[in-house]
Amino acid sequence: MALTLFDLDNTLLSGDSDHAWMKFLGSRGIVDAECFNRRNDQFYADYMAGTLDIQAFLNFQLTPLAAHPRAQLNAWHREYLQEWVLPMISERARALVEDHRRQGDLLVIITATNRFVTAPIAEELGIAHLLATEPEETATGEFTGQTVGIPCFQAGKVQRLRDWLQIQGLDWESALQNSTFYSDSHNDLPLLETVTHPVAVDPDPRLRALAEARGWPILSLRRAPALEEHA
Repeated sequence: MALTLFDLDNTLLSGDSDHAWMKFLGSRGIVDAECFNRRNDQFYADYMAGTLDIQAFLNFQLTPLAAHPRAQLNAWHREYLQEWVLPMISERARALVEDHRRQGDLLVIITATNRFVTAPIAEELGIAHLLATEPEETATGEFTGQTVGIPCFQAGKVQRLRDWLQIQGLDWESALQNSTFYSDSHNDLPLLETVTHPVAVDPDPRLRALAEARGWPILSLRRAPALEEHA
């Protein structure tokens, strides 16, 4: 069975789900829009530049989760999914997932964004396996504002995948023999360099340059042509 891994933000989604979640909260007056948008935009710029302090970002992003009851958060997320996320999912992205599903691949979304934001999106895409940054929960399912385990970010994605495969009873070396990872970001280079078939999807400038230099496929899920030609 082939192992097919998908990054989520700016890969399967034509946008960033955690950045959009904070924008959504600001648009509803749930957080101070001016303050949160300014910090949100700075963290996003840091991510694009490869300088993100992941723990500082998670402290920022998870604060609203700890401030509200889970039932209310779930209700807000349903609105967010319909109004903000669904327009980010292109038909080409859905078709790519379905193509791998028809081939019988083991499909996994692997994302730095926390599970609360991403689990309903993975469900919408019909992908049962999700590796995400894990927000800590109380025994009653409320959020504490803290995280559990290794953030699923940069080299953390490789470790999280290794741990998950072991839990699934799958051998690391065997699983990687026929493995594909789709990503847009140079932050995902540790995992892109681990799989046998790295694919750059609407890549940022640094990943595009590297993909072109190494002859990796460059795919667009947003516009034609779907597969770009490169040297």
